[in-house]
Amino acid sequence: MAEKNKQATVDGLRAVELNYRSIREISSGHTAFYQTKTMLNSPNLGVLTPDIYRDVAEMTNQADQLFRLELIQALEANTTFYEREVNFNWMSVYLPVRLLREKRTIKFASDYAARYQVPTSRICFELSEKLLMENDEQIPVTIQSMRNLGFHFMLTNFGGISCPMMRLSDYPVDFVMLSPEVSNYIGRGERSDNAVKSIISFVNDIGSEPVADGVFNSHQAEMLYSFECSYCAGNLSGKYMTEKYIKQKAGS
Repeated sequence: MAEKNKQATVDGLRAVELNYRSIREISSGHTAFYQTKTMLNSPNLGVLTPDIYRDVAEMTNQADQLFRLELIQALEANTTFYEREVNFNWMSVYLPVRLLREKRTIKFASDYAARYQVPTSRICFELSEKLLMENDEQIPVTIQSMRNLGFHFMLTNFGGISCPMMRLSDYPVDFVMLSPEVSNYIGRGERSDNAVKSIISFVNDIGSEPVADGVFNSHQAEMLYSFECSYCAGNLSGKYMTEKYIKQKAGS
């Protein structure tokens, strides 16, 4: 298909460029998953990071086009990593929450996975905390329908100061990435440790897997594991890197 491997370029670079970081299993230290971050190469503004362009893009249909390009690149990377014998369970792709209001998103995602011959279980759709502000009844239905097809979902930045925690129970996500604020509370004292433990217990109790972000040392990782959090990301696990630096049998 002409669309495959064909993406807009800027000065010879992909206009949309995924970077990857490891989410590690704490007990083994191995890479369990890869989280992606999208960099936009702009002819006028240089390289744009997600915190700069996401909110603006999601006010327009540009977000839909970005999602298509990000999904294609993640599906292609899945094939590349498989050929390199890189060991991981899934790779995340950012999905604008508003697309979950539309039933067509289910068919769109499954059709693309089939077109690129990548098992749906190798893709995890990453959702921002904006999910918890939604009231559209179609959204949890879409999530569950896509999970039934094998896709995974991960909510990010959970547990921060402004996070409406109870709303999480409305959405059947597989994984919940905790805000770096949560990891930063570890070791401040018994009360702060208990608060972290409570957030992790809440996530586990509703049937999701907690993933700690912002983890920068082994002590934090060990404490998190003792609180029944099995996965972590952050400086301890490694920074974001481009596709070419994801090496053969990484994390094995």
